[in-house]
Amino acid sequence: MSTTTIQDVFKRYDVRGIYPSELNEELAYQIGIQFVKLLDAKTVAIGRDMRVSGPQLFDALAAGIIDGGATVVDIGLVSTDALYFAVGKYSYDGGIMLTASHNPAEYNGMKFTGRDAEALSLETGLSQIRDAIASGNDKSKSYKHRSADALPGKRIERDVLEDFAAHCLSFIDAAQVKPFKVAIDAGNGMGGKIIPPVFKHLPCEIVPLYFELDGNFPNHPANPLEPENIRDLQAAVVKHNCDLGVAFDGDADRMFILDEKGNLVTGDIVTALVAINTLKHNPRQKILYNVVCSKTVPEVIEANSGTPWRAPVGHSLIKKIMREEDIIFGGEHSGHFYFRDNWYADSGMIALLQCLQVFSESPQKVSEIISPIDKRFRSGEVNRKVNDIPAAIAKLETQHKGAELNHLDGVTITYPDWWMNIRSSNTEPLLRINIEADSEAVMNAKLKEVLELLA
Repeated sequence: MSTTTIQDVFKRYDVRGIYPSELNEELAYQIGIQFVKLLDAKTVAIGRDMRVSGPQLFDALAAGIIDGGATVVDIGLVSTDALYFAVGKYSYDGGIMLTASHNPAEYNGMKFTGRDAEALSLETGLSQIRDAIASGNDKSKSYKHRSADALPGKRIERDVLEDFAAHCLSFIDAAQVKPFKVAIDAGNGMGGKIIPPVFKHLPCEIVPLYFELDGNFPNHPANPLEPENIRDLQAAVVKHNCDLGVAFDGDADRMFILDEKGNLVTGDIVTALVAINTLKHNPRQKILYNVVCSKTVPEVIEANSGTPWRAPVGHSLIKKIMREEDIIFGGEHSGHFYFRDNWYADSGMIALLQCLQVFSESPQKVSEIISPIDKRFRSGEVNRKVNDIPAAIAKLETQHKGAELNHLDGVTITYPDWWMNIRSSNTEPLLRINIEADSEAVMNAKLKEVLELLA
């Protein structure tokens, strides 16, 4: 594998590439060796999702960890948040989740954590793993030529799902949850594996969609952010007269809610709902939200006697800030929700359970609970390819000299009745544009202006 390809598959927060042209068994093996070396690890948990290339990459990764001198704890087919749980709960030295999240079937990847489920990024270790492999200085071991004899480490298996379910349920009073009828679309991903052990403890009736694990994604891609991928769920909610709908992404760490009419409840509004529940049981705490979240989120936090804490986008940055500031909960527009009592890691399942508790405490329907706080109009994330990203951002700032400008992540340009955030992608030559306004007409007009300016 070329040095260029190695550089390409190591993203800011994870490893991701097409199997086997970009991510193959030899690279997985070398990652395993270098991961052990980086952390001086003695025990490493590995989980995987349902992707077709998972077993082959798992075996190679496990072999590298074993040959590096550590014990592999095989936790099997799990969600990414179950891997985080396992590392934190059982005090392993690190963990690797084999997943490409919502990417198409030909992809696979890895998410990494150190002790206490602390996320690794390029800035906190992945670059060292990448550079050690790319240098080719450590070629004494090869997956292709390795022998299975006299391995310095070993491999054991551990079933974590029942403990994981109990942990998620500990965030709520399950006895208070109403007997909701819930349509859940697992997208043939890991939601189909983790939902049953959790929901068997709740009085809810599940209308299941695509719970069968299938890395070919025969029904639709496991990416609920794309409107076409939640159409089946929307239809099921209406057809079966459900109280709400839920969609998970491929590795089931992100979660999205639909109301009883089949309308999507965006990730920032879910953040507001979880903030309400969190502050009810933990008053006067700090709640984190990212720069792309609706203005509704800090308003709701303050209205419930909490302290809003604005942060850049990105799970590694958010987890670091939450640890440093002792923040009890954080949410992102993208469906990631982080919990201090979950080793600061994200969990879609815990967020879902907290929302069920909020819905259970009201006689109103989900749409009626959300309506008073979801008052503004949002563009959603719009991406545009730009050759010179700094110049494009500078041009936008010049156009809006009279606005309030904030550079926490990209630039946020704020007016009394609307605001927008423009930031660059970490992996592509793209600008990500998010606009929110008090009226739909203003939101559409401002989005049109920005896109014309960047044309």
